[in-house]
Amino acid sequence: MLIGSHVSMSGKEMLLGSVKEALSYGANTFMFYTGAPQNTVRKPIEQLKIAEAKALMEENNIDINNIVVHAPYIINLANTIKPETYELAVTFLKKEIERCKVIGAKILVLHPGSHVKAGVEAGLNQIVKGLNEATKDCGDVKIALETMAGKGSECGRTFDELEYIFNHVEDNSCLGFCLDTCHIHDAGYDLTKFDDILSELDQKIGLNRLLVVHVNDSKNERGAHKDRHENIGYGKIGFETLNKIVHHPKLKSVPKILETPYNNKIAPYKEEIEMFKTQTFNPNLK
Repeated sequence: MLIGSHVSMSGKEMLLGSVKEALSYGANTFMFYTGAPQNTVRKPIEQLKIAEAKALMEENNIDINNIVVHAPYIINLANTIKPETYELAVTFLKKEIERCKVIGAKILVLHPGSHVKAGVEAGLNQIVKGLNEATKDCGDVKIALETMAGKGSECGRTFDELEYIFNHVEDNSCLGFCLDTCHIHDAGYDLTKFDDILSELDQKIGLNRLLVVHVNDSKNERGAHKDRHENIGYGKIGFETLNKIVHHPKLKSVPKILETPYNNKIAPYKEEIEMFKTQTFNPNLK
C-alpha cells in the first residue's frame, strides 16, 4: 500500500525536511507544494536540498516516482475574464513543470480551474487552450487534473468535464487525473459504489491515467458542492468506505495522499495512516 500525506517544505531543510516529516508519519510517499500555495514566491531550486532528500528517500525505500507535487491554487487556467490571470497560470504552470523535472518528481496535481461565471464550456475550452500551451515540454512529468467538488464555478466537478478536457487537448499523453474522495462525494458521487465509479472513470478517461488518490473524509452530505475535508472516519463518508478504497486491488500501485485537517494544530497523519495499515478505526483521534 502506497500511503502518505501532505507535508510541508520550508525552513532550512526544505525537501529534506519534507522527507523527514513523511517518515515520522510512517509514510512511504508524500505530497508537497514547491512554495506557498497562495502565491508565486519560490526559493531558488539550489536551496531545496534535493540531493540530501533523495538520499534519505533511498535509504527508506521511498520511490521518487511515487511522490507528488501539488501546483498552487493561484493557477487558474479556466479564467477567460482576466487575461492576466490566465497568462500567469500558463507561465507559472510551465515553471512548476520545470521544478518537478529538476526535483525528479513525476506527478504534478493541478486543480483544473474556475470559469468565474463565464460558463462551464468557456472554462473547459480555456483549460484546454492553457494545457496545450503549458505542456509542450512536459518530459517525464504528468499533470494530474484533480476531481473537484463543484464549489462556486469550479470546473472538473464531473467525470464528463474531465473527459472533455482529455479529449480536446492536442497531446494528452502528459495528462492523468487525481481522484479526491471528499471532492467527488461533495460533487454527488456515491463512494459506497466505488467499483461503479472506477468503471465509469475507466470508460471515460482510463484507469491507467489515475495517478494519485487524495484520501479525505467530508464534513458535508453527499452532493453539497462545498469541499470541506474531515478526518478519516469522522465525516459523512466514513472509515469503512475509505478503508475499502485505500485497499482496493485496482489502486495498489497508486499513491494515496491524506489532506485531512490538523487537530489543535497537530497533524493527524501518523494515526490516520496507522488506521489504514491496521484497517481499524481510531475513535480517539479527536
